[in-house]
Amino acid sequence: MDNLFGENLKYDLKASLVVFLVALPLCLGIAIASGAPPMAGLIAGIVGGIVVGALSGSHVSVSGPAAGLTVIVLDSISSLGTFQLFLGAVVMAGLIQLFLGLLKAGVLGYYFPHSVIKGMLSAIGLILILKQIPHALGYDKDTMGDETFLQADQHNTFTEIWYAFQYFSPGAIPIVLVALAILISFENPRLKNHKIFGIVPGALWAVVSGIVINELYSIIKPDWKLDGEHLVNIPMVNSVSELGSLLTFPDFGLFTSPEFWVVAFTLAAIASIETLLSIDAADKMDPYKRITPASKELVAQGIGNTLSGLIGGLPITAVIVRSSANIASGGRTKLSAIIHGFLLAILVLVIPGLLSKIPLSCLAAVLFLVGFKLAKPSIFISSYEKGIAQFIPFMVTIVAILLTDLLVGIGIGMVFGLFFVMKTNFQRAITVTELGGNYLVKLQKDVSFLNKAILLNKLAEIPQGSSVILNAQKAQFIDHDIQEVLNDFIATAPSKNITITLEGFSYNLQKHL
Repeated sequence: MDNLFGENLKYDLKASLVVFLVALPLCLGIAIASGAPPMAGLIAGIVGGIVVGALSGSHVSVSGPAAGLTVIVLDSISSLGTFQLFLGAVVMAGLIQLFLGLLKAGVLGYYFPHSVIKGMLSAIGLILILKQIPHALGYDKDTMGDETFLQADQHNTFTEIWYAFQYFSPGAIPIVLVALAILISFENPRLKNHKIFGIVPGALWAVVSGIVINELYSIIKPDWKLDGEHLVNIPMVNSVSELGSLLTFPDFGLFTSPEFWVVAFTLAAIASIETLLSIDAADKMDPYKRITPASKELVAQGIGNTLSGLIGGLPITAVIVRSSANIASGGRTKLSAIIHGFLLAILVLVIPGLLSKIPLSCLAAVLFLVGFKLAKPSIFISSYEKGIAQFIPFMVTIVAILLTDLLVGIGIGMVFGLFFVMKTNFQRAITVTELGGNYLVKLQKDVSFLNKAILLNKLAEIPQGSSVILNAQKAQFIDHDIQEVLNDFIATAPSKNITITLEGFSYNLQKHL
């Protein structure tokens, strides 16, 4: 699986094209929504693909500008005063991430509950579907890449859809329908693996069809032709020297200001959390179940953010939308992420005019399919069948992310997830088994004051005249409050004609016998 240039190359090349098509409008849209120059989003995508992709220990995750940081970036640019000062904070945030990675802080990523991660993936899938409906209908008032419930155009996810049905562009609908038909057809292995058609991924065929149909409108139905905000809008760069003039460099003039460091630490913390969440989710989707070294990922992200800030790019994180597109398209190694970065760097310079003819409606079709794979009905059914302790945190995470944003929703999901984890651990900490009037009360591992109520209830249910074994052989720690409950039970046992046997206690509970 680790052979970059062997049998995996053909799969990675196809996947990189799909990721490129997904990343291109998202990089531009996130930059615009963040109040930054569009080129800043492309730079972040290029650095995230090439630099972070090369340094990362992940086989399938893809990094770039993150929609989850949009509001923070917008507020930070405003509070610091200029984009150049913000870039200085991005550089410092990258160095902080690098330091965290060297301190092995990535281990924190292993403590996210599985139900919450699954909920995050399904929520992202639903968001992709809901957010792309307006673009599919040719209502492109909100930027592609805005994943928050409350949008920059003063609408929310659902009111945007309402307005899209009222003010749709007729020409977008045939484009999205044809694109969807092509994408669904390419899910058939016969077509996907065809020796001619299978060379090019279905997503690229879908995009080509969108360009062709829109150009045909000029001849057969001019008033349906899509232009302006309905197309990918790429900053025109005519030469390498001109590209250099579009780079923006950081200003460290506020280096001694507390506000500067607040922004830097905030960016480092949020970008690290989103990265750890994304690589955990990507690892769970990886068909080969490979595990990404979390601290190594923070080092890679830190280097990437430092470089991105130095040349005018937005903050970078591992991004679940692009990672999902990569996995769904058959990407097998990190080469797909790296190639997508080179495609962003080269094609934006070489064929910006052609890329600017891509209708957002056909890209919406690509994201529809990615969204569906993340939020298939079978995923909800599977989660429900695992029991209430898995299903409630899963659903709460989905609803919270849909109605807020990724990070707030994850926080709410974590609270519910941890509650059910703690509840399960409480129940397992103390077990009572009954056979013919004989009771075995076992204390498992650590038993703290948090288990006091459960122990009191279980002991109160033991009837008079019983024989009870109190077993603590597996208990590594027993809280003083638990000891008092046991002592009280032992003290009152004779009055209830209960006989007690102690096993595995390292201290004296027999003083009341």
